[in-house]
Amino acid sequence: MIIECKNCHARYQYDEDRFERKPSKKIKCARCSTVFEIHNPAYTAKKTSQETDIGEMTSVKRPEPKQPDPLRESTPPAPAPAVEKHPPPKASPPQLPAGKRLSLAVINGPDAGNVFRIEKPRTTLGRSGADITLNDTEASRVHAAVEIRDTSYLVEDLQSTNGTIVDGQKINGPTELQNHSEFQVGDSTLMLIVTEEV
Repeated sequence: MIIECKNCHARYQYDEDRFERKPSKKIKCARCSTVFEIHNPAYTAKKTSQETDIGEMTSVKRPEPKQPDPLRESTPPAPAPAVEKHPPPKASPPQLPAGKRLSLAVINGPDAGNVFRIEKPRTTLGRSGADITLNDTEASRVHAAVEIRDTSYLVEDLQSTNGTIVDGQKINGPTELQNHSEFQVGDSTLMLIVTEEV
């Protein structure tokens, strides 16, 4: 039979006849000099399977309390993965997509026919003091903002008097736009146009 030192896990060939019909025997490891107990397989075979399971469990669990101690010392750094909980900035920061040209075309209203290029990730629209100025008396001074998050395009009402309308409804909070989506600011209807940068 093969026996294994409980301390250094050195393995040895052991002759079963050396048990001298005893259920177990204590032997000394030749490598680390630890004294440990080995069980006679002929004797354990006579036990019920339940007893054997219990015997195995206790013999397996004895060395474990010694080994987890160094593991416990190395466990405290484990909370480091908690850093992974911090990336709620999954919503990528505003940024213009590479290789794309974004524009807002005024398709209805006082500025109909004008096309404004979106030059920065967050662009405001309004009657005055906005990035894109509309000659629309129904638009608030800073009425709405278009925010670009790489390939995600959002329009947001900036607490304007008349609201910003997408698909016939006033929006509440950032609302996603697609290429050729239309939205209304005051009396002006604008369309988002995304093209490949030449």
